[in-house]
Amino acid sequence: MSAQTHHRHTTVDGLDVFYREAGDPQLPTVVLLHGAPASSYMFRELIPLLAAEYHVIAPDYIGFGLSAAPDVTDFEYTFDHLTDVTEGLLQQLGVDSFALYVQDYGAPVGWRLFVRDPSRVTAIVSQNGNAYEQGFVDDFWAPLWRYAADHNSADEAILLDALSVEKIRWQYTHGLTDPSVVSPDSWLHDFTQVNRPGNPAVQLALFADYPTNRALYPTLHDALRNAGVPLLAIWGENDEIFGPDGARAFSADLPDADIVLLDGGHFLLESHLEAVASNMVRFLGAHVSTSASVSA
Repeated sequence: MSAQTHHRHTTVDGLDVFYREAGDPQLPTVVLLHGAPASSYMFRELIPLLAAEYHVIAPDYIGFGLSAAPDVTDFEYTFDHLTDVTEGLLQQLGVDSFALYVQDYGAPVGWRLFVRDPSRVTAIVSQNGNAYEQGFVDDFWAPLWRYAADHNSADEAILLDALSVEKIRWQYTHGLTDPSVVSPDSWLHDFTQVNRPGNPAVQLALFADYPTNRALYPTLHDALRNAGVPLLAIWGENDEIFGPDGARAFSADLPDADIVLLDGGHFLLESHLEAVASNMVRFLGAHVSTSASVSA
């Protein structure tokens, strides 16, 4: 019988934070960090597959999912601040040692958690979570780089169109031989969340802040080399957002990185759940001691 997932709210720095939690808190913790335009909803089927052996936490960032989404005039939407709130949640839960699963936006949040204190991160699973220049697919990213540089109206329109139901569906289904395996619930859920009143402005603010993640890469690479953290890069090799070279690039700093390329796209949990879960269980079992414990 799989462990039950709990759906919880708490307050961090005066902000309502929603998170999913499952498994015994005395087991090693795995923190699942979602992508964009997603939320912890993307982990709804993965969590039960991990929770028999791990304590699993999956938060929604501020501005996403069921967490607070204050107006851009009331909260400065940067990846630093998203990380601050995520770190505050982990501190509140008494989690001081954890493995990370990062995907898309989960990578810049996870990388910040890691570089702030590499010693607390027991292992990293990067599922299409970019950390290298080689991962960026130029056609996808060019409008964002231009908009971040000068906030021009033409690229703003392109980025706002990326929040349309058609473009979010594309994020879920591109690169798949059979797109019908992806439930429409996934992209419709995201579409509804990121198009709430005021939320498109939130997304634009984070688009504009994205170059700060790119600037962090050299620091991250140094931390990866120095810590020698075990890392699994499991990637949809047909991803047209973060290409497979982004997975292979981890080997430059972590020669023992475990690199697995699957015949899928950006959101592998929707199409290759069993393959991702089985590789995670194998990898975590080899590198994260089940005798470890945390207080909660």
